Amino acid sequence: MVENSIEHAWKLISVKLMDWYELSIQNLPNFFVALLVVVIFAFIARWMGLGVQTLMLRHIRNRALASLTGTVIKIVIVFIGLFISLGILHLDKTVTSLLAGAGVIGIALGFAFQDIAANFVAGVLIAFREPYKIGDIVEVESYLGTVKSIDLRTTLIETFQGIEIYIPNQLMVTKPLQNISGTPRRRVDLSVGVSYAENLRDVTEIIKKALSSIEERIKERDVEVFFEEFGGSSINCTAQVWVSYPNHRAYLDTRHEIVIRIKEAFDKNGITIPFPIRTLDFGIKGGKTLQENLTAFYKSSDDLEEREPTK
Repeated sequence: MVENSIEHAWKLISVKLMDWYELSIQNLPNFFVALLVVVIFAFIARWMGLGVQTLMLRHIRNRALASLTGTVIKIVIVFIGLFISLGILHLDKTVTSLLAGAGVIGIALGFAFQDIAANFVAGVLIAFREPYKIGDIVEVESYLGTVKSIDLRTTLIETFQGIEIYIPNQLMVTKPLQNISGTPRRRVDLSVGVSYAENLRDVTEIIKKALSSIEERIKERDVEVFFEEFGGSSINCTAQVWVSYPNHRAYLDTRHEIVIRIKEAFDKNGITIPFPIRTLDFGIKGGKTLQENLTAFYKSSDDLEEREPTK
């Protein structure tokens, strides 16, 4: 009984193996054709990937994006060749299963890595639109610094304090971005207060004269001075000077020079920058003069000392 079962099983296996052998012999030409198709498409994918990468580098400076695009082109062409090869081998059901599986996996990965995908898409937009480039001074989300590198997911900014900040590209696209290097000029606004006793027209001319000879100033734009308000101890104004902006250090040096020149001009012309004035009320007993208030204060202090019991 056992021997008959083993013999029967062996016959079934032998028949199946023979069928597979005959089928493989019949499909051997198709197999070589399919293999040849895969090899040809592999060469085409390599050639097309390098070509697309070289072409993109002529128009954009993002080497990472160009490399990624070339890799994607290679993968797409290889998959096309693979599907054609499976069709030659009459494995249509396998092709359908692969496509369905790829779709399900793509949807799952999209939900799992949606933030990464959003940063990647933002990196692609930055590479093509170039709202900023390496070396630009930008400000986003209260971070001000120089762009050091632009990747597909993040942008590296080095602040002027020497701190490196990696900002997701999604924020660089969706948040307000100020590219300070985008324009070669910038206006410096400096507020200063003068005494109520000063002649404001004279002050205006003194400030304009002091700032008109600054080396970095744009000569086509006049120095402007605007008085704004009556402060608690001074009349406040703002001096506005348009200067060239090659870098942030030049901007800081120019603002530094403006402060020094205004102070020197005020000292030379006897113009006072008043200190804040505070009025102290010693009205403990409601005296009419400061001396009366002080006398009442000290008298109250002496009375308290006399009332304290001796230890």
